[in-house]
Amino acid sequence: MNVSRSNYRVFSANSSSGCTELPTKITERLGVELGRSVVYQESNSETKVEVKESVRGQDVFIIQTIPRDVNTAVMELLVMAYALKSSCAKNIIGVIPYFPYSKQCKMRKRGSIVCKLLASMLAKAGEAELHGRGAVVLWEGLRANFSPFHLLYVFFFVFIILFSFCLFSCFRAQSYAERLRLGLVVMHGEGQHSESDMADGRHSPPLSRTTAGHTGLELPLMMPKEKPPITVVGDVGGRIAIIVDDIIDDVEDFVAAAERLKERGAYKIYIMATHGLLSAEAPRLIEESAIDEVVVTNTVPHEVQKLQCPKIKTVDVSLILAEAIRRIHNGESMSYLFRNIAVDD
Repeated sequence: MNVSRSNYRVFSANSSSGCTELPTKITERLGVELGRSVVYQESNSETKVEVKESVRGQDVFIIQTIPRDVNTAVMELLVMAYALKSSCAKNIIGVIPYFPYSKQCKMRKRGSIVCKLLASMLAKAGEAELHGRGAVVLWEGLRANFSPFHLLYVFFFVFIILFSFCLFSCFRAQSYAERLRLGLVVMHGEGQHSESDMADGRHSPPLSRTTAGHTGLELPLMMPKEKPPITVVGDVGGRIAIIVDDIIDDVEDFVAAAERLKERGAYKIYIMATHGLLSAEAPRLIEESAIDEVVVTNTVPHEVQKLQCPKIKTVDVSLILAEAIRRIHNGESMSYLFRNIAVDD
């Protein structure tokens, strides 16, 4: 890869050796060496970063992959950004393939938008670029502005239908279906989980109550809110079903959807997602389910999960990230990376 100017550095802010694979691949494609630094936790669990080379007046890219210990990775990124800022780096750009806390990007009940909080913390620590929906990244988790979908679909030689079972995923699936000239099947409703949402108020108010001051007068009976069952809209009989989403973590809904598709006659069932978090019992549930294959990218380390479940396959996104870094540094157009990509690309 041709880099016209060399006054930039690429660092990894991870202390875990298992998280250096993606940064190493990116720097190899760029033809540069990974910046020399030391990131570690002291005996009292405090994070410490030491930059071992000069970055004065340079563009600095921090590649941060997110391991299981999310909070430690976030702190490592913050301290690294501040250390580079203190070392007089010209521009500091975070390359965060999967933005932590991105699942907490909406206000729910009396919670908070943690994604926005983290973006503010990164901006204060020294990050130079703010992109869309409050995220401080080169790409917001690879899902707001750009998708490596064209890297994923080389895994599938025969596409029959694309499938989605939530509103935002439906828009994403429709975009993919149009690009690949395929049919679209929509699935709505949710799996029936007995204890997952007991605290959200669906079982209140009480079945009946008496109005104060009016003996014997009762309000109308109000039934608790119930989730609709999973329903398939479209014909999947004898066809390959491909479920698309941005994140696959808790897989109960995916497993339930696969079972329903299999009941409706789907020939094979694939799941395609950008970020394979695959927490807790996800590998075992996938292995025991009707899902034939799960294809994810290497934005998040998941080698342990692959050992537990051979159905999990990985696509490397280092090429597209390396090209993004090169274009950012040289001031070139970024739109080429996520526009005008044909089926043959």
